[in-house]
Amino acid sequence: MPPIRLAIVGSGIFARDAHLPALKALGDTYEIVAIYSRNAETVAALAATLPGSVQTYTTLEPLLARTDIDAVDIILPIAVQPPMIEAALKAGKHVISEKPGAPDVESGRQLLATAHELTSRAGIVWMIAENIRFEPAYQQAGEIIRRGEIGKPIQLGWQTASVVNPQNKYYHTAWRRDKSFPGGFILDGGVHNIAAMRMVMGEIEAVSAFVTQVRPDLPPADTLCVTFRFANGALGSWTHTYVATSPWLNGAMQVIGERGAMQISPQQLDVSIDGKITAQAFQVNGVQEELAAFARAIGGEPSRSTPPHALQDVAVIQAILESARTGQAVQPVRVV
Repeated sequence: MPPIRLAIVGSGIFARDAHLPALKALGDTYEIVAIYSRNAETVAALAATLPGSVQTYTTLEPLLARTDIDAVDIILPIAVQPPMIEAALKAGKHVISEKPGAPDVESGRQLLATAHELTSRAGIVWMIAENIRFEPAYQQAGEIIRRGEIGKPIQLGWQTASVVNPQNKYYHTAWRRDKSFPGGFILDGGVHNIAAMRMVMGEIEAVSAFVTQVRPDLPPADTLCVTFRFANGALGSWTHTYVATSPWLNGAMQVIGERGAMQISPQQLDVSIDGKITAQAFQVNGVQEELAAFARAIGGEPSRSTPPHALQDVAVIQAILESARTGQAVQPVRVV
């Protein structure tokens, strides 16, 4: 099978540090033939790291007009994703776009309606690049629950922290702090956590949350405490801050069932069933796995990271922000 001729749309940190190395590691699965960014300097720098002839663009239309490009990898700020995704789909390109695909449920639903018409008519693929959905520890934990191995799930607990300060490279991406989409880092980073919890426990039926802003340079909020009711009857809690961390925090999700329990992180899955504990370690590159899955999806294989699932993650974050605003429990809008 010939390589998929790919255009990269975006030349920021995550394109440079995550997508490009993953694409290179996939060998001849893809051939990168074009890169777009409004910033001529960064697009030229990214192209210079690639072998062969890679054409650069600072306007998107001529790139999408090329008939020799099969697919585009959209790695752009959250607020500008929907029109770029729609333009690429209308141009007949297969699309993988960074999570979450849309900044809110309303714009996401509009995009889903347009995309459904385009993809069903033209036979093109749109997939969301949510790397958590390709991490086997969360996949296996969800399967363990569905098979009933730890009995009826009772409780999930997850305490996490990730410090965002001037030493963090993502701090300097202005769009993450410019209030151009709801929630700031809570949405940008939090959709990963919601995706993981939904993979393990299933759908979230209701949330009750407190959200606050501790640091003025992390608008509109940087710390949260949430309780959940899952569709399977279990309850859950999640706390996260972008302000500071603790030397005793291991960042693992904990799930308790009637017969056993699990501790889940990307690197390891510990399972206790009837007092017997097993551990399995993982080495995973979720970005590389999602790009490999995109190639398979173009070949006809169903994807585990669909746009409706990504929008459901957004719906849960949106419900968290609404609960914090109103002081009431909120049911997330159902997308899937």
